Amino acid sequence: MDGVPRVPEQRSAGESAALRFGVLGPVRAWRGEEPLATGSPQQRALLAALLLREGRTATASELIDALWGDDPPPRALAAVRTYASRLRKVLSPGVLVSESGGYALRLPDARSLDLAAAQELTAEAEKAKSSGELCHARRLLNEALALWDGEPLANIPGPYAETQRTRLEEWRLQLLETRLDMDLEQGCHAEAVSELTALTAAHPLRERLRELLMLALYRSGRQAEALAVYADTRRLLADELGVDPRPGLKDLQQRILQADPGLAEPSAPAPEPAAAPVRPAQLPATVPDFTGRTAFVQELGNVLASAEGRVMAVSALAGIGGVGKTTLAVHVAHQARGSFPDGQLYVDLQGAGPRAAEPETVLGSFLRALGTADSAIPDSLEERAALYRSVLDGRRVLVLLDNAKDAAQVRPLLPGTEGCAALVTSRVRMVDLAGAHLVDLDVMSPDEALSLFTKIVGEERVASEREAALDVVAACGFLPLAIRIAASRLAARRTWTVSVLAAKLADERRRLDELQAGDLAVKATFELGYGQLEPAQARAFRLLGLADGPDMSLAAAAAVLDLPVDETEDLLESLVDTSLLESAAPGRYRYHDLVRLYARACAERDEHPPSERDAAMSRLLDFYLATAAGVYAIERPGDRLVDHLQPTEYPGLTFEDRHQAQDWLYAEAACLLACMRQFGTSATLLRSIDLLWAAVDLSESGANAREYEAVAITLRNAARSSRDRRTEGRASGVLAVAHHLSGRFAEADDAAREALQLAESQTDPLARCWAANVRGAMAFYQSRYADAERHLDHALADFRDCEDLAGEASVLCNLSRIHLATGRPRSAVVLAQQGVETYEALGHALKGANGRYALGMALTQNGLYAEADEQLHAALKVFRDSRQRLWEGMTLLRLAEVDLAARRPAQASTNAEAALTVLRGIGGEWRRGNVLTVLGRALSGIGQSGRAQVCWQEALATYEALGSPEAETVRALLTPAAAA
Repeated sequence: MDGVPRVPEQRSAGESAALRFGVLGPVRAWRGEEPLATGSPQQRALLAALLLREGRTATASELIDALWGDDPPPRALAAVRTYASRLRKVLSPGVLVSESGGYALRLPDARSLDLAAAQELTAEAEKAKSSGELCHARRLLNEALALWDGEPLANIPGPYAETQRTRLEEWRLQLLETRLDMDLEQGCHAEAVSELTALTAAHPLRERLRELLMLALYRSGRQAEALAVYADTRRLLADELGVDPRPGLKDLQQRILQADPGLAEPSAPAPEPAAAPVRPAQLPATVPDFTGRTAFVQELGNVLASAEGRVMAVSALAGIGGVGKTTLAVHVAHQARGSFPDGQLYVDLQGAGPRAAEPETVLGSFLRALGTADSAIPDSLEERAALYRSVLDGRRVLVLLDNAKDAAQVRPLLPGTEGCAALVTSRVRMVDLAGAHLVDLDVMSPDEALSLFTKIVGEERVASEREAALDVVAACGFLPLAIRIAASRLAARRTWTVSVLAAKLADERRRLDELQAGDLAVKATFELGYGQLEPAQARAFRLLGLADGPDMSLAAAAAVLDLPVDETEDLLESLVDTSLLESAAPGRYRYHDLVRLYARACAERDEHPPSERDAAMSRLLDFYLATAAGVYAIERPGDRLVDHLQPTEYPGLTFEDRHQAQDWLYAEAACLLACMRQFGTSATLLRSIDLLWAAVDLSESGANAREYEAVAITLRNAARSSRDRRTEGRASGVLAVAHHLSGRFAEADDAAREALQLAESQTDPLARCWAANVRGAMAFYQSRYADAERHLDHALADFRDCEDLAGEASVLCNLSRIHLATGRPRSAVVLAQQGVETYEALGHALKGANGRYALGMALTQNGLYAEADEQLHAALKVFRDSRQRLWEGMTLLRLAEVDLAARRPAQASTNAEAALTVLRGIGGEWRRGNVLTVLGRALSGIGQSGRAQVCWQEALATYEALGSPEAETVRALLTPAAAA
C-alpha cells in the first residue's frame, strides 16, 4: 500500500485497476494500487491544472498562463504539447483528450479525484447537518478531511498552482472549523481543546479558531483560560495588524463574563412528537395519569396504523410483572380507535395465574360480541377459530389480548384478515409468534418515574422534597407498579412527608413489604411468575439473585450454580423468556432491583440446605479470584504475586492472549468490585483482599480508580475489625497502592508503613516487598529522597530474596527517579535500562512500558531527546493498548516535557492538552498540577501568555493546597521577570 487516503468507491477490490488522482497533497496518479510516473514538476503542473478543471477544456494559452504566468519560455506551446503527449502515454486511452485547441481530462468516475470526493462528502455532510444528523455529518467531514495528505499541490510550480494551493488550504481550514463546531454542538468540548490549541498556534490570526477554543474551554469548566484566549488574541491582533478582535469574539467574551446560560453544553435533541392520538371504543378505561413511554407509544401506534392494507398487524409486549404492559397497551389501543371503526375486542387471558383462559372460551365470547348467535357458535376450537376469522372478514377490528400465557394460547385468537390488528401483552417473550412485532418493555426513565409519582402525590408535596422523591422512585427501581403503590400510600397519608416514605423504602429487607397497598403488591406480582418456574429454574433464580453487582456473566453464573456453561445458558435464557431475568448483553444477565430483592427472599425461604447459599457465593468468589489471578499472570509474566494468593477450589477462565484477558477484566470490573465489597467478611475477607490485589489494573486504568480505592478502604476497615494481622497487612498494602494511584501520597505512605509493619510481624514476604516499594515511591513524591532511597534499597533486597524479578525491575525504575531528582542523571539511565531489560527478558509488556517511561525521563534529563521520545512513544502505545488511562496521561505529559526541552512548544501544548484530557478525574490533583505547569510553559512558548498565566495560577493553588514544594517553582514562573 502507498499510504494515500482512498475515497470510498476506490476501496473495494473490484476496482483495483481504476485510475485515480490526488491533488490534496503531492500531485499523483495510480492505476489500482500501482503509482504512475507523472513526470517533471512542470508536467505535474499541467496534470494538476487539467484535474482542477473538473473535466472542462483548457486552452493552450490558459495552460501556458497556469504554468508560467506572465513570463513563459520561448517554446512554451511546444512544451505543453510534449507534457500532454507524455501524460497520454501514462494514462488510460481516452482519458487525456485534445479538443478545440486545448486539452481536457475525461475521468470515468468523478470521485477518482480526491478533491471531487472531498467535495461530495462535504455536500453530504451539509445535508446531514441540515437534517439534524450531526453525528453522521461529523463522520462525513472527517472522511473528507482525511483525504488531505499534506500541503495541496505540493512542489507544483506556477502562479495557478499557488492560487489553488491557497484556496484548498483555506477550504480545509473552513471544513475543520465546521467539524469542530459540530464537535462542540455534540458536547465533545474537552476533547476539542487539544486540537484547537494546536490549530491556534499554527494559525494565530484566525479568529474563528480562537472563538471555538474559548467556547471549548468555557464548556470544559476552564473559564479563566477562555478569557485569557481573548486577551491573547486582542494583544496579538493589535501587535500584528493594529486591529481589534471582530464583534463575534468580543460578544463571546462578554457572554462568558456574564456566564450566559446559552453557552452551556447543548442538550440532547428533543424526541420527535408521538403519533397523533387515536381512540378505540370497547376497551378498559385508560389510567388518567398515564405517563411517559413516548417512544413505545409511537412505535406501537405506527404498527397499528399499518394494519390497513396488511393481512394483520400483531404487536407483542413482554416484560416483568408491574412494568406497565397492560397500561401501555390499553393507552395505545385507545389512541388507535379511529383506525378500527368496526370494533375493539379485549380479554384478560390470566396467563400469569394458575388457570389460564381457554382459547375456545375466549372465542365464544368474541363471536358473541361480534353479533354471532349462540346457536351458530360451534363447539370445537378449530371451528370457532375459523368462524371468528370469517366474521372478521371485511371488518377493521383491534383485538387486545392481555396477560397471555404463551404463543399457543394466542394463535387461535388472532384475526387473519386485512385491516385487523392485535395487541398482546405477556410476561413471556413471544419469539415463536410468527410475524409479531416484539417489544420488550423496560422500567421507566428517572424523569418519567418522578413525573408519575408527582401526578399521584401532587406537585406541592413533591416540589419541596424533590431529592427525597427521587430516592423513592429509585428505591422502587423505576417500576411503574411499585411507584404507583408507593405514591398511593403517601397520597392517603397526609401526615407523612416524602422523606418519611423514602426512609421506609431505604431498608432493603423491608422494601417489598412496604410496597403494597390494598390489593396491589409488588411481591404478589413476582410470586405469580416464580410459582410457574420448574425446580431447576427456581433454584437458578434464587441463587443468582444473591450476588451484588449490576449484572453477571454466563461463566460467573455457571460458577454460582455449579453447572456446565451450556446447561446454565439454557436455564438463564428460559428465565429471560419469563421476564424474571433480563439479557443485558450477549452472555450477560441482570435482575431488576426489586426482582433481585424478591429472589433473595426466595433463597432465604426456599433454599435447602441453607448452606448452599454460602457455597454458591464461595464458588463465585473463587471463580473471580482464579480468573483475575490468571489475567494478572498473563499481564505480568514472572511476577510472583500469583504464588502468594489464597488457593481456590473452583477454577477460573483461561485466555489465549493478554487482550482477551484485559477484555474480561474491564468487562467484569463493576461485578468484581461489588463482589469484593459484598464478601468483605471474616470467612471470605482474605480472598476478597487478594482479588483486589490481583485486579490492581482496575486502579491503574483510571476508569475504576475511585471505586477501587473505596473498596480498598472498606476491606482494610473490615480487616482491622477481624484482628487478623496478616489479612490487615495485605489490605493496608493494597490500599497504599490505591491511594498512590489516586494521588493521595500522605495517605498512601501511612497505609504502606502500616502494611510494612504487619507484613514483617506475620512473615508475609511479598506483601513486605510491595509495601517497602510503595513507601519509597511516596517518599520520592514528598521530596524525601534519602528516605526514598533507603526504602527502595530494602525493597530491592527483599524482592531479590523472593526471586521476584518483576518486583526487582520495578524498584530499579523507581530508583532511577531518585537518581534523577538528586543530580545523578547518568546512573538514572543505567538503572532504568536495567529495569527495562529485566522486564523484556520476562516478556512483561505492560510493566516494561513503566520501565520505558522511567527511561524516557532519564534520557530527557541527559539531553538525549530523540531517544527519550522513542522510549516514551513505545510506552504510550502499550499503555493505550492496555487501557491504562493513568499512565497514558502521564506519558503524554513526559512527551510534552521532551518537546519543551527540544524547543517544540506547539507540539508540547498538544501533548499536554491531551494529558489534561486523559487525566480528567483520575490521578489526583498533584499530577494535574504537573500537567498544568507544563501546559503553561508550552502555551507561553507559542505566544499564548494569558492562558499560560491561568494554568500556572491553577497549578499554584493546587500545590499550595497540597503543601507541595513545587509551588515555589510555579510561583517563580508567575513573576513578571519570568513572564517576560
